[in-house]
Amino acid sequence: MAAESGDIALEVTRTFPADPATVFAAFSEPSLSRWWGPRGLTMASLDFDPRVGEPYRIEMTPPTGDPFFLTGEFREVDPPSRLDFTFAYEEPGPDDIENLVTLSFRNLGGSTEVALTQAPFKTEARRALHRDGWSDSFDRLVARLRD
Repeated sequence: MAAESGDIALEVTRTFPADPATVFAAFSEPSLSRWWGPRGLTMASLDFDPRVGEPYRIEMTPPTGDPFFLTGEFREVDPPSRLDFTFAYEEPGPDDIENLVTLSFRNLGGSTEVALTQAPFKTEARRALHRDGWSDSFDRLVARLRD
């Protein structure tokens, strides 16, 4: 049985080896293209200016198949503590619905804890897809911060 739309949320907490300003910058500057997205996908283009009310558009290219686009709008931009934006596939599948991503950055003294919440999801499968994508992205960001 599927959950009611809005009942399914993703929550992920991860610690990054850098101060909050550095980690926030990684999420809010064009360098995002170097680490963001699941393994195997590349960011082909990025229209991204994190200011409240501004839209964004990201072109992702899988190893095989056609590129696809992610879009949304920035809802809250409060460096270096919070970043909120909507998230939608430009051509959504039947189980995709627009959701809100909230990133909170907490100073741990030499490292930063990032708490991510993303909701709602229509199905557990869509939440799992995003959980895996964020996990890959976060792994890639940790590696870049350690370089």
